Amino acid sequence: MKRISFQGERGAYSEAATISFFGENVETIPLPTFAEVLEHTFSGKADYSILPVENSIEGSVGESYDLLYSTSLYAIGEIYHKIEHCLIGSGSLEQIDTVYSHPQALGQCRKFIQHYNMKTVPCYDTAGSVKIIKEINQNNIACIASKSASKIYGMPIIKECIADNSNNYTRFLVLSKNKIEEQKNKTSIIFSIKHEQNALFRIMQSFNEYKINLTKIESRPKKDTTWEYNFFVDFEGDADDSKVSEMLDKIKKNSLFFKLLGSYKSAKLD
Repeated sequence: MKRISFQGERGAYSEAATISFFGENVETIPLPTFAEVLEHTFSGKADYSILPVENSIEGSVGESYDLLYSTSLYAIGEIYHKIEHCLIGSGSLEQIDTVYSHPQALGQCRKFIQHYNMKTVPCYDTAGSVKIIKEINQNNIACIASKSASKIYGMPIIKECIADNSNNYTRFLVLSKNKIEEQKNKTSIIFSIKHEQNALFRIMQSFNEYKINLTKIESRPKKDTTWEYNFFVDFEGDADDSKVSEMLDKIKKNSLFFKLLGSYKSAKLD
């Protein structure tokens, strides 16, 4: 049975994404932090890790991208998981003045929270916020999490579908110690460049030269320098393809740092 580590408590969206990707016959391992999730797979305690990297409403998950820079694991798959937020608690909607949840979930429900003039309390996890409010046990305090989390912890749903946009998806990467050999049509890389004129342009020119389509570019500040960045790029193609490999060699030559995070089969929206 495959063992997959994820961040959060039972009922977290990461666990639901894991089951959507691998199927029901898996062992899911809940852990407190993203760093521990990756370490579990690196040390062999899990076969795979699943990591949220971006949301269709709130954008990229910065902590995940920072960890991808340093991890030795490979990206071997991705999944887009639909997020359906619920307001969960023991009181009525009119009683609620404080809401707990993960910062990403709070951001994805910003309009709802502002409309009802609720105070927000950030938590480490959506499902974990259900455990917290259950222990607090006050009718004026609720949380934002999934239907499955409400069932697991025996807390009632006050209102469903409270996200600002019903078309709410989170993209997760699946990571492993080993690369995959099966069909691959998407690649993720990380690179950094000199802080000089046209440095990024030369990199982007390579994609144009080889007619390769970029699907995402994200910059994150480097931790050991000022005003220098790591760039995270996703594009269509397999790193083992000769054309793609030739392009990546050119990018390496124009980079201070280069890392092939992995090639994998691109996911489709549900």
